[in-house]
Amino acid sequence: MFGYTESPSDDAVLQLARRLSGGTFGQTAETVKGRESMHRPAVADSGDVPLETPAGISAHHAGDLLRAADEGARSLSGEVVQVLANVAALEQRVSVANSRGVFASDHRRRAFLAVTVVGRRESVVQTGRETLALTGEFDAPSPAAASALAAEAAGKALIMLDARPAPTGSMPVILANGFGGVLFHEACGHGLEADFILKRTSVWEGKLGERVAPAFLTAYDDGEGEGLWGTNPVDDEGTPTARTAVIEEGILVSYLTDVLRGDKLGLSLTGNGRRESFRHLPYPRMTNTYFAPGSGTAADIIADTPRAFFAKSLSGGEVNPATGDFVFGVSEGYLVENGRVGPAVRGATLIGNGLQVLMSIDAVAADLEVKAGFCGKEGQLVPVGTGQPTIRIREMTIGGTDVG
Repeated sequence: MFGYTESPSDDAVLQLARRLSGGTFGQTAETVKGRESMHRPAVADSGDVPLETPAGISAHHAGDLLRAADEGARSLSGEVVQVLANVAALEQRVSVANSRGVFASDHRRRAFLAVTVVGRRESVVQTGRETLALTGEFDAPSPAAASALAAEAAGKALIMLDARPAPTGSMPVILANGFGGVLFHEACGHGLEADFILKRTSVWEGKLGERVAPAFLTAYDDGEGEGLWGTNPVDDEGTPTARTAVIEEGILVSYLTDVLRGDKLGLSLTGNGRRESFRHLPYPRMTNTYFAPGSGTAADIIADTPRAFFAKSLSGGEVNPATGDFVFGVSEGYLVENGRVGPAVRGATLIGNGLQVLMSIDAVAADLEVKAGFCGKEGQLVPVGTGQPTIRIREMTIGGTDVG
């Protein structure tokens, strides 16, 4: 059973407890939550005052950032036809108390600026996207920073206007650091969350202790990484977060748990019980996921590769967690020819299987970068970090648009 109240008063909490414990056991959590929301008090009744400047960003300053982003992108070229910018300022004071004796508090501050730029040349339309994320103690981003970010996004869109159609077939793939980590997050990470394991709908179920990657590969879910977007000292159930190795030297060693699924599976808690707000049920969720850095540089990997597809940025995709099969779009891609980055190509998709891709990684650089984003699950958005060093995959299938 689940319910919530928007008043922290003793009376409101006791009333909610009585409702949950008396006569509602045949109803769904959503029904109980809906009844509670009909009787919730006004915000003023709780003594809370809405923040005028969450995370130090006023509505006026947010408007300045949006205008600067629009001007910065459009100043680059007349082929920029649309600028989509979003400013999010998040501030939460979280307290968790439960019957297990847990009492934990946290103050969370985050600011997020995302800019997507659309470029058009005759019938060809391409987009570029860049983000800026801040967490903890920080100064609000400046209009100059917003303008520069938008110009960078516009530059990507303009590059892709000049790109040629992507080839089709199998070849080595080099995934750039940073947002290349979206592939691990989506194709592998969700399947490691304990609710999928408990329901036996994950390709990773039953594989603890098995080799799933080369011995040189280690992967973490790191909820305590300083300055990372998905970092909190405790999760939303009051469990301390941790730097959890999910794959260690190629061996699957951990799933990601919340209290409910950890107890049912007999697994230790990893600090991954997360929810969007007190109005939502907690679920096992990733925090900051990334591959540990290897050695050498991205340039070394490229120089060592006669021919490959270089995916610098990924866009949306689809994953089947039961099988690990996936399809991802590439928003910025290039061909590698004779050990050099060659022409830009557009319209590419990466097609593969998470388990097979992990086993096919044959090079990992030292240039780890973790990018910020939001992850959706069960109708809830939570902040996450996704990252990796530059990696090379021995072979993948490229779905292209070059008809020959």
